[in-house]
Amino acid sequence: MEMSYPSTPRWNIERPFLTGRFHQETKAASRFADSFSNNGAEMAIGCYDAGVQELLVIDDLLSALVGIEGRYISIKRRVNHVHGNDTYDSTVTFQVDASMDLALQEMAKRIFPLCESFVLTGQFVESRSQFKNGLVNHAFAASLRALLLDYEAMVAQLEHQFRLGRLSIQGLWFYCQPMLGSMQAVSAVIHKASANNFTGSAVLNLLQSQAKAMAGDNTVRSLLEKMTQCASNAYLGILERWVYEGVIDDPYGEFFIAEDKSLLKESLTQDYDAKYWRQRYSLKDGIPSFLANIAGKILTTGKYLNVMRECGHSAQYDLMGKLRSIKRYLLLDQGDFLVHFMDIAREELMKQLDEITVEKLQSLLDIALRSTAAAADPCHEDLTCSVERSSLLKRMATLKGVEIKTSSDSVDLEQPVSITGLETFSLSYKVQWPLSIVISRKALTKYQMVFRLLFHCKHVERQLCGAWQVHQILSVLLQTHWFQVLEPNWHVMHNRLQTAKSIDEVIQHHDFFLDKCLRECLLHLPDLLKKVERLKSLCLQYAAATQWLISSSTDLPKLEEPSDGFSGSEKFKQLKLRSLSQVQKVMIRDATVTESILKFEREFNNELQSLGPILSSSSQAEPYLTHLAQLVLGVGFDK
Repeated sequence: MEMSYPSTPRWNIERPFLTGRFHQETKAASRFADSFSNNGAEMAIGCYDAGVQELLVIDDLLSALVGIEGRYISIKRRVNHVHGNDTYDSTVTFQVDASMDLALQEMAKRIFPLCESFVLTGQFVESRSQFKNGLVNHAFAASLRALLLDYEAMVAQLEHQFRLGRLSIQGLWFYCQPMLGSMQAVSAVIHKASANNFTGSAVLNLLQSQAKAMAGDNTVRSLLEKMTQCASNAYLGILERWVYEGVIDDPYGEFFIAEDKSLLKESLTQDYDAKYWRQRYSLKDGIPSFLANIAGKILTTGKYLNVMRECGHSAQYDLMGKLRSIKRYLLLDQGDFLVHFMDIAREELMKQLDEITVEKLQSLLDIALRSTAAAADPCHEDLTCSVERSSLLKRMATLKGVEIKTSSDSVDLEQPVSITGLETFSLSYKVQWPLSIVISRKALTKYQMVFRLLFHCKHVERQLCGAWQVHQILSVLLQTHWFQVLEPNWHVMHNRLQTAKSIDEVIQHHDFFLDKCLRECLLHLPDLLKKVERLKSLCLQYAAATQWLISSSTDLPKLEEPSDGFSGSEKFKQLKLRSLSQVQKVMIRDATVTESILKFEREFNNELQSLGPILSSSSQAEPYLTHLAQLVLGVGFDK
């Protein structure tokens, strides 16, 4: 890598500014010092006159500038902290012979910070060039290495001038000053990066913040900006693959987007708690400051490209068509297939859980779908059936991520002793990738909760068709309310999906629709849901008693005629006596049944009246209950 830094000094090396006499003194002092060194006798620098001392100090300073100890300048190192197996010198100090001329000591100490910066920079470059330190550190170390090459070239030119006898200690200080500011700024960055063991975006943020801090020094600021650009090239290579291909190629974990490979797209249709879309790719801490404002868009862009890459770029999927199909079946928007299914599957649905054959229910469901208008729907083959193992109230209490509100701690969530397929039957729907991102297992479970409530209410309504008065009450209480819940919320969601700009917005609107439907269908409120279940139970008992009364009244036993041995008047008397006896029995039996029916009606009315105050009080916290409270109170007064 070739870099030209503005801090690198440039001068005309052909321009002599020292006298010939100084040149001769330089050679003489060098030969004199070499002779003592070769003889093994090292004299203190203070033994020489000032002119010779200056030459000896310049010679040692030129060595110190590249991290080499001289005769009269020594290096002291202190290790301050350790990261893993790498040790970093936090402190490097240069010391002079105490006998040196004080003026020369002062000049040498001015140059020592440059020497220390060179040593620390060299150590940092060596340590951060290792593979494990990441691509950003590799690129940063490469830019530092280029800076050191320019620095060493400067020292070589200074040494050449010195060997020609053209460099004094004042001249050395003059030529070192431009590089001093740059090297100290780099040294400050290196110290912070080493102390915190920065990698990836942390290094980029550090470089950028230091560049902003040096706004008053254009030379240093320009140097740090160029280093930031060089260090970010590798990082931007990772970013480029993400925003153009939806692939994270990040071997050292430096990118600000994390990939959890343990989360598979298949989990969306199998796991209720699947977090594939939200957590397969997610933002990490330490986003580069120059990308902070668009990090969310970068994340979303790559996620979409990843989906397209896995599906094929030309693939198109009808999300609204799937949602309409789910609404048609799971929200009972098209009821003809359900009526037919309930007719042909009634016997199987009335069995206990352990006696139900799911395969038989599935075959009956297929028959109902093929023999009704649902057969025209190409998505009807994706519909399947299942039988849950717990009641609706208990299942709602176990759903994760659903806020259940109760006004008391005494809500009974125990499983009913006798529970049949009518209470536990549910429909499911096959959803393929990538639609499973929106219609996930969690979303389908919420649809199923609404379906179970509506399905059982439909069963209760069918049983009450013969008892018009109570049937009317139930219709006003439940069917009218839930129709007014599902349809308006569906249209709101439909309109919002038309203007959604991202999959995240689609998921948000869809989840909001489902949660609102669950809440306004009372599935979030166990107290009210338990009241509704009680009302449905009374309705079923009332319907059974009424049907029994009707069937028994049309099945009176025929009166046997007296034998021919009796006269006409005697036959009439016997027929009269027998008919009176049978009528009395029927009247007694009917009176008992009638009393039972009236008892059911009284209990139903009591439950209905007790529901009104609960709805009225709950509507203060849940405004959507106000309309239902008005319906219930209106029905009560009409009754």
